[in-house]
Formats: sequence, C-alpha cells, structure tokens
Amino acid sequence: MSVPGPPPSDGVLAAPRPTTPGLSDTSPDEGLIEDLTVEDKAVEQLAEGLLSHYLPDLQRSKQALQELTQNQVVLLDTLEQEISKFKECHSMLDINALFTEAKHYHAKLVNIRKEMLMLHEKTSKLKKRALKLQQKRQKEELEREQQREKEFEREKQLTARPAKRT
Repeated sequence: MSVPGPPPSDGVLAAPRPTTPGLSDTSPDEGLIEDLTVEDKAVEQLAEGLLSHYLPDLQRSKQALQELTQNQVVLLDTLEQEISKFKECHSMLDINALFTEAKHYHAKLVNIRKEMLMLHEKTSKLKKRALKLQQKRQKEELEREQQREKEFEREKQLTARPAKRT
C-alpha cells in the first residue's frame, strides 16, 4: 500500500504518489482480493469482540427497559383507577350538594305550606266574621225597619181622628 505524502502547498489535493518503483505499472485491483479476505476476517473478529463486549450490557439494559415499561403500565393503570376514584368522590360531593340543596328547598316548601295553611285559616275566620257581621247588619237593619214601622203605627194611632157621626 502506498502512503500519501504531505499535501501540496496550494491546498489542492493531488492523486497519491507511489513510493515504490514499479507499482504504478500494476492494476489497482491486484492484491485487493487478498486484502479483502484478511479484512473480512478482521472485521468479523472485531464485530464479534465488540458484540461480546457490549451485548451483555445491552441485554441487561433491554431487560431493565422492559421492566420499567411494565412498571409504567402498572402505574398508569393504578393512576387511572385513582383518577376514577377521585371522579367518584367529586360526583359524590356533587350529589351531596344536590341533597343539601334539596333539603333546603324542602324546608322552604314546608314553610310555604305552613304559611298557606295559616292564611287559609285566617281567610276562613275572616269569611265567618264577615258573614256574622253581614247577618248582624241585616238583623239591625230589620230591627230598625220594624222600629220605624212601630213608630209609624203608633204615630198613626196617636194622630187625631175625627169621630164618626151617627
């Protein structure tokens, strides 16, 4: 193999120059097959060495990642269950608020009913009183009318009448 020399001073790369005389006459493909077989074996050995060095760590990392993934799935399931519990608790709070509100409105309805019963009783009493007053007025009116008639009759009797001549 040839080793390239220092780059030219103008900064442009030139083709490599052979250092041994006579090699420039040979084809560049000659000797390549031998180099490839040696290089293939070396590459294969290097790859095996690299794999044997890093593969156990990678397998342990893969196993740890799988365990982490499984744990993460378990955690997600647990978290979803807790979220659903919180939602249930929140809905229970809403239900409790609704029951509290229902109790409040029930109490209002009971008070309104009591007030309506009390008003009904008062109106009934007022109607009875009004009826009694009306009857009393009518009775007084009747008595006054009868008194007037009696006075009129009395005045009639008291007025002088001419005597009958016979």
